Amino acid sequence: MSGLTTKVSDDHGGGALITVQPGTPLDVLDRSSVMETLADAGFLLLRGFAASLSEFSRLVWRMSDRITLDPARSLHGGVAQKVDAGLDAIGLHCENGNSPFMPHLCWFFCERAAAVGSETTVCDGYRVWDALTPAAQRAFLDRDIVYSRHVEAAKWKGFVYHSLQGKKEIEDITLEDLLSLADGRPGTVIRASAGGSIYYEFQVPAARKTLFSGRIAFANSLLGPSHNYEKPRITFADREEIPPSLLSEVVRVTEAMTLDIAWQNGDVLLVDNTRVMHGRRAILDPRRTIYNALSFIR
Repeated sequence: MSGLTTKVSDDHGGGALITVQPGTPLDVLDRSSVMETLADAGFLLLRGFAASLSEFSRLVWRMSDRITLDPARSLHGGVAQKVDAGLDAIGLHCENGNSPFMPHLCWFFCERAAAVGSETTVCDGYRVWDALTPAAQRAFLDRDIVYSRHVEAAKWKGFVYHSLQGKKEIEDITLEDLLSLADGRPGTVIRASAGGSIYYEFQVPAARKTLFSGRIAFANSLLGPSHNYEKPRITFADREEIPPSLLSEVVRVTEAMTLDIAWQNGDVLLVDNTRVMHGRRAILDPRRTIYNALSFIR
């Protein structure tokens, strides 16, 4: 990527900062180089580019093989969704990590940075895994975790509608369409519930191999939010509760490994969603405007 400066962090947060001469278009970014850097660093902060919402959307399309979404958020330009999950702090999580439809990549675009605080947080699952005690590692290797909850009709049908790329009218979408999308995804149980909602259970390791490597990362949604959804129940796969002492260790280690992203206008953040968890500090400036996009690569 000629004319770009890439700096890989050596601190506890990891990641890479890619900077350019102000006004450089995002189009100069080469997909193979970006993915190679992402595989090494876990997340990339792109700073100094002439970025707009439309250019951000074009970048996501160009770098991805398939786009997905969160049906609880408003959609802008077919790709970007405005981050509107209230003002409270949000715990570390993988985007859609508590469902069978977790994307590979999570993208953010800062249209308007906060005047104070309101940082996005990132935490490298490789580093977390290495810092956990052997007993904690064994507990998570021996048993998967299970997320279970209800999702209302408008949300799961909106997800199916987008996934089918409008090939079926939303009022014609049935549970069979959702089951077809989930077909072949291990550990997934979906069934109809009251009022057109669904109930699902999703079994998955809390620590596993990543998109780019066979190395184990502690990357999950154990600490994550449920702002627009019913709070999921999270247990081990045998339905045993996760011990408070084990969760306390996860909180202690992840807090020590978390890095704050202090946004600047026009910043773009790309996260390997299979390796790096993200969250945010409490919003102190409600004028802060961040957009999110979710995608898959082969």
